[in-house]
Amino acid sequence: MNLFQLNSKIIITCSNRLSALLQKETEALGYQTIRVFKTGVELNGTLQDCIRLNMHLRCASQVLFSLHRFKAFNADDIYRELLKLEWEHIIPADEYFSISSNVSNETITNNLFANVKVKDAIADRFRSKTGSRPNSGPELNGVVVHLYWKDTEAELFLDTSGETLSKHGYRKIPGKAPMLESLAAANLLALQWDRKSPFINPMCGSGTIAIEAALLASNRYPGLYRSNYSFMHLCGYEEIFHENCLKEIEAKVIDDPGVLIIASDISEDAVNISRINAGIAGVEEMIRFEQCDFAATEIPEGQNGVVFFNPEYGDRLGEELALQETYARMGDFLKQQCKGYWGYIFTGNLELAKKIGLKPKRRIEFFNGKIDCRLLEYELYAGTRKI
Repeated sequence: MNLFQLNSKIIITCSNRLSALLQKETEALGYQTIRVFKTGVELNGTLQDCIRLNMHLRCASQVLFSLHRFKAFNADDIYRELLKLEWEHIIPADEYFSISSNVSNETITNNLFANVKVKDAIADRFRSKTGSRPNSGPELNGVVVHLYWKDTEAELFLDTSGETLSKHGYRKIPGKAPMLESLAAANLLALQWDRKSPFINPMCGSGTIAIEAALLASNRYPGLYRSNYSFMHLCGYEEIFHENCLKEIEAKVIDDPGVLIIASDISEDAVNISRINAGIAGVEEMIRFEQCDFAATEIPEGQNGVVFFNPEYGDRLGEELALQETYARMGDFLKQQCKGYWGYIFTGNLELAKKIGLKPKRRIEFFNGKIDCRLLEYELYAGTRKI
């Protein structure tokens, strides 16, 4: 069995509410999506396609390659079915493997129990065929086997990503309450931005939004910043697959896209962290950093770019009261200093959003972790609005 010649179902997972944007990403790469659901998309392809998807996708979490679908009423059924698979042709004997799972079955009260059954089946198959077994543990830095089991329907996947794709690999200093890179990228993909006009990011924090904007504008893909994926540890993997994909994404980079990106923050530490992270991503020269109150951020006149805020939400009552003035000032800033631009405010506090004092043209739904959020879009007319 040559794994890399098999054609099978591919499930690409993402955070809730990102699947429509993930679908656009996959189709832009030339793939046809078969199904879209709230936390992912489905298509068909090979493990070579999985390599390409892993290295290109900005909104994804994991790329899963289906190995086997079957009925399972209890954990013993899982063990018996997986004992039949030719694991000695999937996992190299000297490799390391781990198990992840998504289980909803009335006989299982702890996912770890199902994971152990999968691990035992793999280990016992190896012992019976080779006399030894590969090492295993919780780290996702080798082969990762994923079990999806709902009611009596079970499906086994190879998680070709390993560590989540949601982290793009350049952010070594996260800063305070950072936005996950995949969520930042999804926000940017939802904007009215041509990637040529100015992009202004007041309150930049650790710089994730501004850096992802620079990555988009210069056509840099996440695969440039990561050296280890789970697919690299499978039987039949040849380094040439990865090298060819790396050459593909390197060839797409626009060295000087000519876009103006400004990131500002009142905190000197935040600006320094942003600068370091941008340097790691290779886009520091594309971003103009300013240490100032957001209202003092430079907004180039006569342009039609984007101004993007990601303010704090206020977890406690005292914080929320203090932020009311901040949200009102953001609204004044957009209205008075950003005419002709598109304004965006990403927030998880819809009560505070009322203090902005502007009527959004669109309210785009996202989750930040478990927080129900909105990306509010404002069209900031340069002159008198025509009716």
